[in-house]
Amino acid sequence: MPYRTEGSALDASVRILLITSRGTGRWVIPKGNVPTGVAPHAAAALEAEEEAGIAGSVCPIPLGSYRYRKRRNNGASLMVDVDVFPLAVTDELDRWKEQGQRERRWFTLPEAAEAVDETDLRDLMRSFASSEFKAAARRTGVFHLVAQKSKVSNMFAWFQRLLPKTGNFFDMFEAHGVTIVAAADALARLFQGGGARADHIREIHEREHDADNIIREVLQTVRKTFLTPFDRGAITSLIGAMDDAVDEMNAAAGAVSLYDFADFSEEMRDMTAIIVDAARVTAEALPLLRDVARNGPRLHELTERLVRMEGHADEIHDAGLKKAFAQCGENETLKFIVVREIYKHLERIVDALEDVANEIDGIVIDHA
Repeated sequence: MPYRTEGSALDASVRILLITSRGTGRWVIPKGNVPTGVAPHAAAALEAEEEAGIAGSVCPIPLGSYRYRKRRNNGASLMVDVDVFPLAVTDELDRWKEQGQRERRWFTLPEAAEAVDETDLRDLMRSFASSEFKAAARRTGVFHLVAQKSKVSNMFAWFQRLLPKTGNFFDMFEAHGVTIVAAADALARLFQGGGARADHIREIHEREHDADNIIREVLQTVRKTFLTPFDRGAITSLIGAMDDAVDEMNAAAGAVSLYDFADFSEEMRDMTAIIVDAARVTAEALPLLRDVARNGPRLHELTERLVRMEGHADEIHDAGLKKAFAQCGENETLKFIVVREIYKHLERIVDALEDVANEIDGIVIDHA
């Protein structure tokens, strides 16, 4: 499922790229069969390039699956199961294999869900960046509700001014989430290779600097604030785990720059694709903390997904490291050391995002 976000804000709208099918002209996502010896997510990326003329970071972990009926050339109409992989689009090609056979178009998330025929695919799209959960995250304060029901808005305004300051922690969480998403996108572009290498490294460094400013403000606000939405330890642990993720992204980019490394393996790219999707899931979870009691079930769904991503990333990390060890052998020990360091940073990024999930889960357990 090819997607992009319009802007860098957490509430930025998500757009989905759909293409027309060659037979019926209905709107579908790029898809196809998995060739022998090719990983399913890699096959999905190849189909996206051939059918829609797009490229980017495809997460190896599927969002889910749906079923539809496909008519074969022999006249048979059979049910087909499709695994859906999120693909963060970074490049739209001017020319591609099936350019003259299909139309491609960007849709808003609600428009894309309405355009496709398959009910399960609609549900996957709606859960991808669910607008209703983002709307629910913007909690109406309890005092405001009381004021509305009692019709004492003037008295409420006076009373509110007497309350101790509570700090803008949610705004700072979400601002840090923006840096995580932006840094992850830049990291994925860096590991795809090609040009603008220095620009991607510089952007990651700048995002890490932005994140440092945010965590500094959070820690200062915790000390100065009388009332906090969660336990002070939970606040500092959450923002610390988020900051660790960006720090490790910067460390990975620094290693690439220091060693002038450009031999990015398929496993490295798969791990960066997981990081992109994990950053997106993290960014979706953060606004929901504004109303933990209401959004607890959705937060658990998102954190469980982050934990699954970390487990899958560990498997890819081990496979990539094993392959690198076999390729380097006894004669390229120094190269293996460099590869191992880069893998180490990628693993730590995913670990940090899992730590974010665990911190969010703890908040949900304590407050939902």
